[in-house]
Amino acid sequence: MIKQFFYKLGQSRFWLVFVLIALFGINYLASVFHQRIDLTREKKFTLSKPTRQLLRSLASPVTVDVFLKGEFPAGFKKLAVSVDEFLQECKEISGGKLLINFTEPLKDLDDSSAARFIDSMSYFYGIQASTLQAPGKVGDEISFKRVIPGALIHYRDTTVGVNLLKGVRSYGTEPEQLAALYNDMEATLEYKFASAIQKATSDKRPLIGYVKGNGEAWGYNVDDAVRTLVKEYRVDTVNLATDRFIPSIFDALVMIKPVQKFDDQEKLKLDQYLMRGGKIFCLLDILYDGFDSLYQKDGFIAYDRGLNLEDQLFRYGVRINQALLEDMQCDKLPQVSGQAGQQQQTRLVDWPIFPVLNGTDHPISKNLDGIRAMFPSTIDTVTAPGIRKTILLQSSANARVVPTPERVSFDFMQIAPDIREFDQKNIPVAVLLEGSFRSLFANRLPAAMADTLANAYHTPFLAEATPGAKMIVVADGDIALNQVSQSEGPLPMGMNLFTHIPYANKEFYENALDYLVNPSGILETRAKDYTLRLLDPRKVRNSKSKWQLINIAVPILLIMIIGFLFQQVRKRKYAVKA
Repeated sequence: MIKQFFYKLGQSRFWLVFVLIALFGINYLASVFHQRIDLTREKKFTLSKPTRQLLRSLASPVTVDVFLKGEFPAGFKKLAVSVDEFLQECKEISGGKLLINFTEPLKDLDDSSAARFIDSMSYFYGIQASTLQAPGKVGDEISFKRVIPGALIHYRDTTVGVNLLKGVRSYGTEPEQLAALYNDMEATLEYKFASAIQKATSDKRPLIGYVKGNGEAWGYNVDDAVRTLVKEYRVDTVNLATDRFIPSIFDALVMIKPVQKFDDQEKLKLDQYLMRGGKIFCLLDILYDGFDSLYQKDGFIAYDRGLNLEDQLFRYGVRINQALLEDMQCDKLPQVSGQAGQQQQTRLVDWPIFPVLNGTDHPISKNLDGIRAMFPSTIDTVTAPGIRKTILLQSSANARVVPTPERVSFDFMQIAPDIREFDQKNIPVAVLLEGSFRSLFANRLPAAMADTLANAYHTPFLAEATPGAKMIVVADGDIALNQVSQSEGPLPMGMNLFTHIPYANKEFYENALDYLVNPSGILETRAKDYTLRLLDPRKVRNSKSKWQLINIAVPILLIMIIGFLFQQVRKRKYAVKA
C-alpha cells in the first residue's frame, strides 16, 4: 500500500489534486484563525491590553463611520489604509461586534449642503474639515479637496466623534513635514478610537466637582472649560466656603484660578477628600496678574496673592515659586507704538511672559502642540516620602525666571530681549503627584474637630491617603481659561484673541481629567512611539536611476532567465532519443 501511495503521489494529476486540497485547507484555516506577528521595534501594530479588554467586553454592536474614502494624496491615502487595518484588527478582537463603514460624506452634496454638514461635524462632534491638494497627473492644474479627517462612533443611542487631527503637533507643508504629521496621527489612532468607544459604551459617566468659594474663575472666561466638563462628564459644584465636607462620590475635583485666601477649614476639606483616594486637578495663580492693566493702566505689579496653600502643597511634594517664567518660545500680543496725538501703529510682538510650554513623555502631554500660558509661575518638587512626581509641562531651552514683586508692562519690549539672558531650560510649570499622600493636619487636628468628622459627617479623619489618590498642580490658572471676543463671543481654550492661533490647552485639559478619572489605562496608549523612517532625500536623488533599474529591469531579467532554464530542462527531459 505504501509503495502504491507514493507511486500515485508521483503522478501529475494526483499531485495537482493534492496541492489544491492543501491550498483550500490552508485558506480555510487562515479565515478562521488569525495571527499577526509584530516585528517592529516600537510594537506599532500591537494593541494594548486595555484596548483589547474594551473590545472583548462590548455588549452590543458598535458602528464606526470613517470619512476617509476617496482619492487622496499619497500620505493621506496611507493614513486611510492604516485606519482601515487598525479597525479590521479591532473588529477581529471584538468578535465581529465592531461594524466598519468607509464613506465619502461630501461626494454627492452641493456647496450649501456640504457647508451645513461641515458645520454640524464641527459643532456637535468637534471634527473640523481640512483642505488637501488633490492628486493629479503631471501638467494638470492644481486642485484642492475638502475632507473630514475623522469618524463617528455609534452605540445604541449615543454618537461620539473622533477627530484624527486633534491633539497632534502642527507641521509645515513640505513632504517631510506632512509625513511627520501623518505619522503622529497614526500614533494616536488607538487612543482616539478606543477612548471614543469607551465613552460611547460607558453606562455611567464620572462625576466631576467644580470647586468654588474662593473666587475661582466663573463665567465667560471658563466657557470652554465648563462646556468640556458638561459634554464629557456629570458635573456639580463644590463650595468650600459652605459645604461641610466633600463627599467621595466625586471622581475628581477641578479648581481653576482661585483668587481668595484659603482658611484651615477649606484646606481640611480638600485634604480629607484627597486622603480618601480623591483626585484633584488644580490650576493656580499664586501671583496677582492683570491682563487688562497692560493696556488700560500701562502695566501692573506681579505680587503674592496670599492664597495660603504653600504648606499644603509642600506637604504633598511640590512648591510653586513666587517668580514669573519668561520664554523666548512665546505667544504674541499687539503693541501700540507712536506718540499720543500722532499717527500710531499697532504691531504684534513676541511676549515672553506668555510662554508656549512643551509637554513631556507622560501620556497626558506627550506629542501635544504647544500649550499657551499667561504669567505662569515656576514649580519645584520637594521631598515627600511615598509621592511620585512627574513633570507634565515645562519651558523650552531658552527661558529665564524673574523673581517678584516685578512690574509687568510693555516698556521692556521697547528693546528686543537679549537671548543670552534666556539660558535656562525645561523649567517645570505643571506636575503630577501620585502615591501615599500624608495629611497636612496629621498630629495637629483638634480632637473636637476629629470627633465632628467621625460622628456628625461620618467621614473619620485620615492621616494617610488610601490608594488611588492623585493630584495635578499647574502653576498657571490661565491655561484653562478662554478669551472673549466682542464679535465672536468666548473663544476656544488657549486661542489667542488677536492672532486666532490655536494652542493645545484644551487637549492638555481633557487628557489630565481623563487620566484622573479613567482607571482603564487607555490614555497610556498616547505614549506610543512611532518611528518615522524616512528615506534620505540626497541619496534618493543621487541613486534614483540605479534603483529604478533594479526595481524594473532585474525582475524582468530574472523571469527571462527562469523561463530559459525551464525550457532547457523540458527539452532535455522530453528529447527523443536516437
